[in-house]
Amino acid sequence: MLFDQETLDKLIALRRELHRHPEISGHEKETSERITTFIKQYDPDKIINNLGGYGIAAIYNGEETGPTVLIRCELDGLPITETGNLPYQSIHQGKGHLCGHDGHMTMVVGLATLLHRTRPTKGRVILLFQPAEENGAGAKAVINDPSFDSIKPDYAFSLHNLPGLVLHKVGIKDGSFNCASQGLWVTLEGKTSHASHPEDGISPAAAMCDLVTAFSRLPTNPEFTNDFALVTVVHANLGEEAFGITPGFAKIMVTLRSETDNIMSLLQEKSEKLIRDIAQKHTLKASYGYEDIFAASTNAPEATQILKTAFQDENIVSDEMIAPMRWSEDFGQFGNISNSAMFTLGSGIDQPQLHNPDYDFPDELIETGTKIFHRVVRSVLGPSN
Repeated sequence: MLFDQETLDKLIALRRELHRHPEISGHEKETSERITTFIKQYDPDKIINNLGGYGIAAIYNGEETGPTVLIRCELDGLPITETGNLPYQSIHQGKGHLCGHDGHMTMVVGLATLLHRTRPTKGRVILLFQPAEENGAGAKAVINDPSFDSIKPDYAFSLHNLPGLVLHKVGIKDGSFNCASQGLWVTLEGKTSHASHPEDGISPAAAMCDLVTAFSRLPTNPEFTNDFALVTVVHANLGEEAFGITPGFAKIMVTLRSETDNIMSLLQEKSEKLIRDIAQKHTLKASYGYEDIFAASTNAPEATQILKTAFQDENIVSDEMIAPMRWSEDFGQFGNISNSAMFTLGSGIDQPQLHNPDYDFPDELIETGTKIFHRVVRSVLGPSN
């Protein structure tokens, strides 16, 4: 058993307390305070607060010089109302920890309890509690924070729980691990008129229909034949809710998704051409922009092998994934500055999917995730026992 019963009970209580008090991206003030207060019990050598927002870095130094290993988790919840009747259900209407970040944080806090007991032989461990993962802004903000310069890692590791995968089983692959994605919004401006004289206005209705159809068909273009690309229409709005007015305005929102950043650039280029061409055809003014921008997340070979060895050493059953996860993760930003790798940890075959209103992180995973991270730290920094 990794933890004594008292410590495990404290970790489960923390996870459920975090679950009851979710905060959305960029607003994780109380969550950050809870984590800081709890982790101080385990005597990190230094704590950096307000990193890239409300981020926290807890630092454990080894006895000798050596590499820096960063273990990262996420602070934020989702703007989704939780359903069900858990005794620790979210007390904040419209907000919920429905992705498992409460569990991810608890695993990393669990690692702090072990590092408190036995410091690494060399180097240092950075336990990073990152803000604003759900909107893709947090990792970049942390890395760009001047305080991060002093703790820039040589290696970075993270995990995400995965419903539909057997409980405690892990998934891993070299190379592309999470898809790139971007939210593209488009506005089309024409001119309203009285509904009895539509000829006096310029309606964007036909253009909106053309654009929705063209977006949906875009990934079937020959340029994308050999690469995964997806365009999902997520919102469309036309005119006012009034029977006497022809529409003069439309808004469309789509999510662009691809396996690589290069394909994402091509998706952007083709999407923007569609917008210009269709707007011109219908004599409309078009505007567009991007939000929720996630780069592709790529696992480095050396870091991936460290994880695979850790799975073997801890007798964790693993699957070699054949394709990257379609959902996005801003952990990919750490791959630009370090040897980084991410893996999935099965949260159960019958577990509700991520972002479902009835999702809940399984407490049984706390020990499993912490065990893997602890083995990774020991294999890079020691001690080996």
